[in-house]
Order: sequence, then C-alpha cells, then structure tokens
Amino acid sequence: QLQLVQSGGESVQPGGSLRLSCAASGFTLDNWAIGWFRQAPGKEREGISCISSSDEPPNYVGSVEGRFTVSRDNANNTVFLQLNSLGPEDTAVYYCAASRFGCTYYIIPSVYAYWGQGTQVTVSS
Repeated sequence: QLQLVQSGGESVQPGGSLRLSCAASGFTLDNWAIGWFRQAPGKEREGISCISSSDEPPNYVGSVEGRFTVSRDNANNTVFLQLNSLGPEDTAVYYCAASRFGCTYYIIPSVYAYWGQGTQVTVSS
C-alpha cells in the first residue's frame, strides 16, 4: 500500500519549534516532489512549502519563509518540515503530499497523488 505517514505535531508555546516528518511507505520519494499544506479551523487548505526531487531550492509562501525549512532524507525515505518561531497563527493541521509534477504548481492540491494523514500543530500559551 502506497502511503505517506506523518508525525511530529504537538502543542507548543509561542516562539517554540517543531519538526514534522513525512515518511513514505510502499514507494520511494526520490523522484517525487513533496509539498506541505496546512488547514486551520474554518479555513481552506493552504500550500506552504515544496521540495522538489532535483537540486532546485525549496519553495515557501511568504507567511512561513524564513521560519520554516523543508528538507529531505532520501536514504530514509523521509521529508521533514522544521517549524521555528511559531505563533498562534500557525495553529493548523499540517499535511504532506507527493507529486510527480515538481513544485511549479505546489499550492494546488490536485497536482498531488498521495497525501499524509495530517498532524495537528497547536501554538498557544
């Protein structure tokens, strides 16, 4: 069964950090772009970052650029999203997703073939 398995979400205080993991099962991530989305209560799912299978620099939306960092560990078939300087506005369910189409259209959910189950990040004092 082909799937992405996520972990790492939890509750943290403002200013804190987390590292989210997205591990592939049943396929290898080497040739897939991995996008990260988040969905806050009452809001649409938002594409926030993407890392391609090539050496292109990752993509970030403005609201997370400079605070979040995406990386991949192909040897362990896992992609990570490092979240720093978290604020209440970052509270959401975070999803990873795999695409064969690179990161050009990374904010569009329909370009992704596989999705992780989501992991909750809550930022609150």
